[in-house]
Amino acid sequence: MSESRNTAGKPVCVVIGATSKWQPDGRNTRLAHGQNLTGDNVTLGARWGVGGAIAQKFAREGFFTVLTTRTAANADGLAKTIRDQGGACAVVELDLSSQVSIAAAFASIRKDAGDPDVVVYNAGYLEGRDLPAGQELLEYIPVEMFDVAHHIASRGPFLVAKEVLPAMRRKGAGSFFFSNNSKSLRGKKRYTGESLYYPRVMMRTLSQVLTEEYSEHGVHVANIVIDGTIDSPGTRALPKIQNRPDLIMNPEKIAEGFWYLHTQDRSCWTHELQLTPFSTMPSY
Repeated sequence: MSESRNTAGKPVCVVIGATSKWQPDGRNTRLAHGQNLTGDNVTLGARWGVGGAIAQKFAREGFFTVLTTRTAANADGLAKTIRDQGGACAVVELDLSSQVSIAAAFASIRKDAGDPDVVVYNAGYLEGRDLPAGQELLEYIPVEMFDVAHHIASRGPFLVAKEVLPAMRRKGAGSFFFSNNSKSLRGKKRYTGESLYYPRVMMRTLSQVLTEEYSEHGVHVANIVIDGTIDSPGTRALPKIQNRPDLIMNPEKIAEGFWYLHTQDRSCWTHELQLTPFSTMPSY
């Protein structure tokens, strides 16, 4: 379909993990609440979490936005919202546990949209979150569960980097941003209902390596630590948020931070920045 192709030659932003596990019918939403939620009380800017907010922001700024997700239907609502707002986008299925899927997805993106100018790696996972109480220790983590976390938090970013960085290097421009969390900064006990986040330390280190290797070629790499609970239908309904709504983070403000990094911070090759519930712009 023409609406899924970049016929106008717009700059391209690829959001890997454009939909949220906490959207109304997300995996975490069903796990935490035992059912789907409506999401009617959540703005369109927050309905699909950080990935959805970033996709909408870059589309409003004139980018052709590619939404990647394991199952295309997950992004139908987000794609419709972007188009209703006058933006242009495409949905591409991508399974980060499969090198073949990653290669095929980016071949499709290059064919129908063009080489990405911006790539936001925002993939999340829930491995470990569904283990019952009393199984918080590492000894209870199945190897297969660790493998999935490793694929998404470490191996996946490596494979995506190999797909997008050569063209950015040849062009002498581009932004490659990692959406990360505070568990990438320090090891911490995993509590019931929390995901297996140890491999995200590798994501952080990879971003630092890529900064060292590619900044001299004009490519801007940054690891963005989002330290808090992000607004979405599933998280807004959590008891801890209903008791302290001031602690929930606005995805639209976070998206503005990503836009700022791409457009205004070109002279600073940032290794890392941190966003908190009380910040509206990046802090270094």
